[in-house]
Amino acid sequence: MNTSPITSWDGAEAYFTFADKPAVLVALVLIAAGICVGGIISMIRHESYSYKKFE
Repeated sequence: MNTSPITSWDGAEAYFTFADKPAVLVALVLIAAGICVGGIISMIRHESYSYKKFE
């Protein structure tokens, strides 16, 4: 069952899967931000714990 309105990809320079679904885009950005913030927090905890050993 082919329900796509696109009949040919000729001349297409880019296509965006979730361009018409802002909620999905927001969710993906929040997930990416959470991963970045979680990594930074994890790094800070690790560095603090590591340098306490040497003091």
